[in-house]
Amino acid sequence: MQYSAAVITVSDRSSRGEREDVSGPLAVTALREAGFACDDPIVIPDGADNVELALRAAVTDGIRVIVTTGGTGVGPRDETPEGTRRVLTRMIPGIAEELRRRATAERPAGMLSRGVSGVAEAAVIVNLPGSPGAVESGMPVVLSVAPHLLGQLRGDDHR
Repeated sequence: MQYSAAVITVSDRSSRGEREDVSGPLAVTALREAGFACDDPIVIPDGADNVELALRAAVTDGIRVIVTTGGTGVGPRDETPEGTRRVLTRMIPGIAEELRRRATAERPAGMLSRGVSGVAEAAVIVNLPGSPGAVESGMPVVLSVAPHLLGQLRGDDHR
């Protein structure tokens, strides 16, 4: 069964065309290579309201795996986790913890990511930092649990 996926890049500069979105396409490539149907990234400005609206639209469209890149730091407009929490019905902290653990092993600043993960209806949502390196190291984590998690949401037995 091929599931649908979406990548949402959260960046004021990229949404204004001032900086190329490099991280979003990396996440899209990883999802496609793993067999997910995934369009090109959606780029939105920072802010909790923008994140919430984009996530709700993706969930309504039936997207099953949603990855965000960017807005997980401590900058004044980094509000991706806040917008994501508004949409999640169940948190899955282990995914975000593993992402931070791996990122911190690569760079001490990795522990500053405030990204969250969880489910909303039948969708899995994971926040990744906006750096290309964080996406490259984070996507294997997402992809390692996504099939089992989607099966669980569908009602499959534990394996």
